[in-house]
Amino acid sequence: MIETLYWKDNKLYLLDQTILPHKIEYCECKTYQEVITAIKTMKVRGAPAIGISAAYAMALAEVQGENLEQAGQEIKQARPTAINLFWAVDKVLKSVKQGNTAVDTAIQMEKEDISINKKIGEYGNTVIDDGDTILTHCNAGALACAGYGTALGVIRAANEHDKNINVICDETRPVLQGARLSVFEMQEENIPVRLIVDGAAGHMMQKGEVDKVVIGADRVAKGGVANKIGSLMVALAAKRYNIPFYVAAPISTFDFENNIFDTKIEERNPEEVLVVNGKYIAREETRVENPAFDIVESNLITGIITEEGIKKPL
Repeated sequence: MIETLYWKDNKLYLLDQTILPHKIEYCECKTYQEVITAIKTMKVRGAPAIGISAAYAMALAEVQGENLEQAGQEIKQARPTAINLFWAVDKVLKSVKQGNTAVDTAIQMEKEDISINKKIGEYGNTVIDDGDTILTHCNAGALACAGYGTALGVIRAANEHDKNINVICDETRPVLQGARLSVFEMQEENIPVRLIVDGAAGHMMQKGEVDKVVIGADRVAKGGVANKIGSLMVALAAKRYNIPFYVAAPISTFDFENNIFDTKIEERNPEEVLVVNGKYIAREETRVENPAFDIVESNLITGIITEEGIKKPL
C-alpha cells in the first residue's frame, strides 16, 4: 500500500494527492508552515490524515524551536471543518506538557491511527454480507488516513475475509476524490470497482444495484455528520430505497460538545468548479458557491462504525 505520509530525518513527506493517480510524488515539508500549505491546498486530505499531518506539523515546530502554543493556533486555521485537525494539535500540546516530545507523540499517533482503522474495518465487516455491492462517496481510504482507511477500511476488511464484494465509487465533484483516489485504491488491490458520476447514485439504488452505503466523516456531532459535499444526496436516496447507510469514523472525529449544524462549512476556491482541465466551463465571472462539505442528519444514518464498535448517531 502506498504511504500517505512518512517522517524521516526530522522532515515530513506527504504524498501529493492532487496529482494522483497519474503521478506518485512526495512533498518534503521542513517547516510547520509548509504542512499548513499542504493541508490548505489538499495535497494531504481526509480527516484522519489531516490530523496526523497536524501532529507532525507540531513536531516540525518543535524541531524549529517555535512556540508550540502559537504554532498550534496557526495549524488549527488550515481548514475549519475536519475536527481531527484540532484534536491532533491539542493532543500533542497535552502530551508535551506531560513531558513527552512532540516528535515522539506524532510518531505514536501515526501508529495508533493505522491500528484504529483496522479495528473499524473489523467492526464494519460484520455488517457486510457476501456478495454485497457497496457504494462509497469521496475517499475515506488509506489515502485519507495514515493507512488502511475508514470507509474503504471496511471494504478492505470484507475483502480480506473473502467476501465476494463489489464497489461503486461516486466521482465526487469538484475535486474528484472518488474517481482519482478511491477507484485507484480499489484497483491497486484488485477489488472489483465501478465509477459513476455523482448524479447516478440514486439511479443505481433505484435499479437495485446497491446493497450498502459506507462513507467517512470529517466531523460527527449531535444531529449528524459533516462529510464531503454530495454525501447528503446519497443519504437521501439510500433512505428512499431502504438501503443501510453507514458512516465509518474514529472517535477522534467526534465532537461531543457541539451540534453538527454549528459546524463551519469550508467554502473553497470557485475555480475548482469553474475550471476543468485548465479551461473555464462557464464564464469566468460566474458566481459560484463551492461548499466543501454538507451535513447528513442522524435520522438518515444506520450506524457509525468506530474502533469501539458500531454506535448510534449522536
